[in-house]
Amino acid sequence: MKKLVTFTLLTLLLFSPLFQTEVFASDVDGHQMETELNYWIAKGVIQADAKGKFNPNKAVTRGEFASYIARALELPTSTKYTFKDLKANASLTIEIQNAAGAGILSGYPDSTFKANDKITRQHMAAMMYKALRYMELPADTTVFKFKDANKITANFVDAVSASVNLNIIRGDHRKDGVYFNPKDNATIAHASAFLFRMFAAADVLKPTVSSEPNEPSKPVEPSAPGVDPEVYKVSTISNGQLNPTSAIYKTYEDALAAYNASSSVQAIVKNNKVINMKDGRAFGAENPRQVTTLYSDAALRTEVTYIQKGREMKYIGSSPDHVIVEVAGATFYAKTSEVNLIPTELVTGYDFYEVGQDGLLYHNTYEQLAKIRGVYYIGQAPSAMQVGKKYTSFDGVHFDEMGTTNTIIHYPYFQFQSIRQPTSYSSVELDRYIYEILKDRENTGIARYQSATTQSKLIGLGDYLKTIEETHRVNAMFILATAIHESDYGMSGNAQTKNNIFGIQVFDSTPESGAIYLHPINSIDAFITRYINLNYANPLGAHANGAAPGNKAVGFNVKYASDPNWGAKVAGHMWRIDSFLGQRDYKQANLGRIIYTGPVGVNVRTSPDPLSEKLFSYKQKDPGYNATFGYPLVIVEETIGSDGELWYKVLSDANPPSDYGWIRADLVERVTSSH
Repeated sequence: MKKLVTFTLLTLLLFSPLFQTEVFASDVDGHQMETELNYWIAKGVIQADAKGKFNPNKAVTRGEFASYIARALELPTSTKYTFKDLKANASLTIEIQNAAGAGILSGYPDSTFKANDKITRQHMAAMMYKALRYMELPADTTVFKFKDANKITANFVDAVSASVNLNIIRGDHRKDGVYFNPKDNATIAHASAFLFRMFAAADVLKPTVSSEPNEPSKPVEPSAPGVDPEVYKVSTISNGQLNPTSAIYKTYEDALAAYNASSSVQAIVKNNKVINMKDGRAFGAENPRQVTTLYSDAALRTEVTYIQKGREMKYIGSSPDHVIVEVAGATFYAKTSEVNLIPTELVTGYDFYEVGQDGLLYHNTYEQLAKIRGVYYIGQAPSAMQVGKKYTSFDGVHFDEMGTTNTIIHYPYFQFQSIRQPTSYSSVELDRYIYEILKDRENTGIARYQSATTQSKLIGLGDYLKTIEETHRVNAMFILATAIHESDYGMSGNAQTKNNIFGIQVFDSTPESGAIYLHPINSIDAFITRYINLNYANPLGAHANGAAPGNKAVGFNVKYASDPNWGAKVAGHMWRIDSFLGQRDYKQANLGRIIYTGPVGVNVRTSPDPLSEKLFSYKQKDPGYNATFGYPLVIVEETIGSDGELWYKVLSDANPPSDYGWIRADLVERVTSSH
């Protein structure tokens, strides 16, 4: 019987930087893939060169990747296959031969292996595919959406498909779709991440191996009266409901074995709660905090963001203690108790997007706990999205057309425009909009809006909003849109009784709480000085993720609100204001995003000269898959710098008096162009 290599995410985290006392090397510390690299370094899989360096950004060779797999799987010694271009008895040769003997790799027709050649992405997928087979794990294929799928060599298609299906390889997201780049080379850091994901997938997929060969795991009998029974069961689904089998399993591993052994079994259940399923949707569960906390690690130690109860997340997989989900293009871990898993057959609703007859992009939301459906619009829909079709998206940028493999990439303008870009509208125009929108609210006939034009806390704020914009460099239209959203047009209980129009110190678990202010303008002061310019827009702030409304990957939405669509809703209000007042602000600026994914931050300088004074640095952050959600920028102009390279002049995210900075253009990708 082949040795089944097990890999638990908890074990992995014990080797992550969070638990390490040894510092491995300066060229790994702070790298975007530091956790993956240090895990394999600690295991002896990735080893230093003669200078003690690990060279994470160096292209990985065929021989190196073969050796990584051989060491990671602890492959048995084999001399079944030899290659004439390898030095006999060298450690690398032995590892390559071991991998060949395990059926994980092969050489060329001329009996060479070419160990020093850089490995292509499709060859790497092929080795991982065979490694999964070696571990006796399922390697199911799926339909993938790569724009360059026709460039994948035919005999590598299944291998690439299996890696995509297991979320090992994710592709390169660009404006016109997702690319695989099959013949490109990967770095040592990328190799560490691919192996990390492969073994993480193995942790989810691995079958339970019984103590005796060929002996299946057995269910245990119910415990005697007075003794708490074990509660793991497996369940089929029929007639719109779960049907747990009568067998009760002593451990999760035993239940998982039964779950994997039967195609009719769709879920593992504990205490009547689904904790693993073969296909379905994940939603935030009811819990004391009223939010689902999302962590970057399986040990649930490093909190990154959080999401409202009842809201949807993309389901990736499960273990007994956590659920793996995707939100805004990033993978997170959540407590099993804070997530509801709904198998596909039992799903009653989900989020989707569609284009209205008015050409606007509408988001239809679904709150799973209360079964509440809502809808709001974000702004102009891209021409690639069509009326009558439905789209799903977990980040509000990548829209998957339902029933097809088509993905449309669209950055809603106001959602990713820096709030350092001022509005063109005057205080008089903003006050006019406030009056008109309040009159519109009154005309709905809804009781809470019956005196909106006389009692709203937003009335007459236009002049102060423009003053704040000029002194603090925060877009007045953004401030107004946020106030409209947070205070329900100035008519919420907190707005009316506390002059709190931004939901300051109002939490999901205690919505009745909130800071008290003498006047709404004091609430504006607090919002700008204690939140936006202190911790959110300020690149040195505690919650600095970019100076735009954003989503759960970038911008204020990461930390300011549990609603995963807070940034999109604020952007929708900005679109509405702009459309009413003449649409002068829409696409008035050229937007970009930082695409650098290296181990250090990105410098913004006072002039287009690499030796000029550093204005500030964007701290290193995970920009999501393929840097889709790097820091947002407003590009003002471009020029050739003193180093002969192209530089962009950008609006500075720093607090006043800094207005502009310069950043090298190769670190940036344009998102939208101005009119």
